[in-house]
Amino acid sequence: MEKSLIIVESPAKAKTINKYVGKDYIVEASVGHIKNLPKSKLSVDVDNGFQVTYETIKGKEEVIEKLRNHAKHAKAVYIATDPDREGEAIAAHLAEEIKPVNPNIQRVLFHEITEHGIHEGMKNPKSIDQHLVLSQQARRAMDRLVGYKVSPFIWKTVYYGLSAGRVQSVALRLICEREEEIKNFIPEEYWSIIGEFKTPQNEVFLAKLVKVAGTDPKLPDETTVKGYCTDIKNHQFTVTTISKKTVKRNPAPPFITSTLQQEAARRLRFSAQRTMTLAQKLYEGVELGSEGLTGLITYMRTDSTRLSEVAVTEVREYIYNNYGKEYVPREPRLYKKGKASQDAHEAIRPTSMKFTPKSVKKYLEKDLYALYELIWNRFVACQMTSAEYEQVSIEVEGGDYLFRATDQVPKFRGFLQVYDDIPDENGNGTEDADPVSSLPTYITEGQQLSVNGLFPRQHFTKPPARFTEASLVKELESLGIGRPSTYAHIVSTVIDRKYVEQRERKLYATELGMEVNKLLVTYFPEIFNVKFTARMEEELDTIASGKQKYEKVMKDFYEPFHRAVEKASSQAVTIKGSLQTITEEQCELCGKQMIIKWGRNGKFMACSGYPECKNTRPLPDETEIPEHHLGEQCELCGGEMVLKSGRFGSFLGCSNYPQCTNTKSITTGIQCPKCKEGMLVERKTKKRKRAFYGCSRYPDCDFATWDKPIDRQCPECNHPYLVVKTSRTKGTVYQCPECKYEEQKTEEIAASA
Repeated sequence: MEKSLIIVESPAKAKTINKYVGKDYIVEASVGHIKNLPKSKLSVDVDNGFQVTYETIKGKEEVIEKLRNHAKHAKAVYIATDPDREGEAIAAHLAEEIKPVNPNIQRVLFHEITEHGIHEGMKNPKSIDQHLVLSQQARRAMDRLVGYKVSPFIWKTVYYGLSAGRVQSVALRLICEREEEIKNFIPEEYWSIIGEFKTPQNEVFLAKLVKVAGTDPKLPDETTVKGYCTDIKNHQFTVTTISKKTVKRNPAPPFITSTLQQEAARRLRFSAQRTMTLAQKLYEGVELGSEGLTGLITYMRTDSTRLSEVAVTEVREYIYNNYGKEYVPREPRLYKKGKASQDAHEAIRPTSMKFTPKSVKKYLEKDLYALYELIWNRFVACQMTSAEYEQVSIEVEGGDYLFRATDQVPKFRGFLQVYDDIPDENGNGTEDADPVSSLPTYITEGQQLSVNGLFPRQHFTKPPARFTEASLVKELESLGIGRPSTYAHIVSTVIDRKYVEQRERKLYATELGMEVNKLLVTYFPEIFNVKFTARMEEELDTIASGKQKYEKVMKDFYEPFHRAVEKASSQAVTIKGSLQTITEEQCELCGKQMIIKWGRNGKFMACSGYPECKNTRPLPDETEIPEHHLGEQCELCGGEMVLKSGRFGSFLGCSNYPQCTNTKSITTGIQCPKCKEGMLVERKTKKRKRAFYGCSRYPDCDFATWDKPIDRQCPECNHPYLVVKTSRTKGTVYQCPECKYEEQKTEEIAASA
């Protein structure tokens, strides 16, 4: 009897699906993309309708041949790659290879890898959506054109090997502009006055001065505050208003990709890439003992908060049985569709309410369990009743002065039983928050109060917080830049290119990143800006929906882009000269002046007589980089910590040196695999200044590696990190140092051409 062939991307997913479809099907994996744009040439024909040329990825010939052999003898072929644009593009490439041996090809979508999800997908086969394929092709073509046209300009002006990406460069611009805001920020002083009042029953409470003569108080300095305090003491104060009301707090919507990345960063301290790797595992299937391989969550790349009726019914029943009927709202909660939402998939949710976190905990490793529990709790909470508080507000008046005290008393926790709030990751609002004290039990309007004390508080306005991965993803989403499948890659790319550094979970623009951003913004202002990039995302969406043609969208993008490239390239030599600094030092070989230039390892000194004289030398050791003020205080003397570079790489040093010699290493955020106590930090060798990574506890721990570690767990052996490997044949890949698992970077970097 002939069997049908189902093709998916992942071997893990193939194994899970095979359990549900039965003996009439063969399930095979393409192991990701089978075709890609060649790295050695542009491969986008701008003179022929922007047609692209794909080639088979090296090493995928055997996979294709295996799939063709199965397809040749199959009753039908069902392509079940991921249900998004990239998955649709992979499906189109697979169909192209298989069609000559079996034209009976259909597309199926699995939004959850469960028995129900598989059967639903198989019941509703359809044709490959060419609009989605062309939308993905347009994204690839735009990215390739930017990478291959702008990167050479960066090579000519800064140094060879740098690259520029269409979306990543806009993310870099946001980070650099935030860096400039922080650098140029001038704190402004302001004050507040807290009054301590006592009732006739000797109950004491705190209240804040909120009005002076009916207007907001202006308290710019200590002198003004002292004057007010002196006058306040001359007045008799009375309780003028006591108001009580019930306030409600509603639960947050279920997770979409961006909010999952943000909350996982905030609560679990996962990088965006780490979150998506773990979510992929939960989606594709986890071994659950007698249950076998089971997908635990729905598809994790989504911008929709929509939930199926079946899922909502299940969770409402679960809430009723586990928390009580008072926790189930009368009607299911519906959440508004986001402005840019494609609404192609459901929100991220558990696939079944029978797989409670407690029941699956023993099958999941620590991080996988933590993420699953987070998704579970958010989903359950989103369909629970609101939390209720009794808010009491007391206003106290004397002369021209009005003080106010507010308190909230929980009446019903509602959804907070499942998904409680935690402080903002930047600590926003905590320092300047109003004082909290219990309000008096026996207090009535018209009651006379005595002023027990006045407490002036000095404050300073703060610069905007540096982006974290989570807040950058939130910003990109709000601006309409990128899509669920691209957020994690955008962040990891600017870090991989050394344009951005991550320290203590905050993103800092490097000097190189600032320089490259300045060039891109100056010479490509219309291309690397937020509005243009957001508009291009919308244009890609119109291709996906069939409203616009591929060629028109590409033409609208390419014509202004090409003009900008031509203009910038004509000025490359002049620009390069403007980036070099002439020093007073002379070359010890030929006597000409030395200049400061950019190179792969940062700035260095070179002879101005190049190419006749090729003398170079490093910059003097421990050169401060003044642009990088960190807003971090030295724990020894209270001075500002600044970024410095020395013989062994970058480090944090006190700005009060030499009076204070305090220094700190800059960590990668990855724990040392040897001692499990220190963190891996970047260092440089003495002679060749070659970068390597070693334990921060050296010499107590001597672990060291040449390979750059990235915060991403190996999907095969669960080693805590992968390393970056580069070769001529493979290009740049991520490799596990333990089991040698490898994966190709999904988006090519133009500099590798």
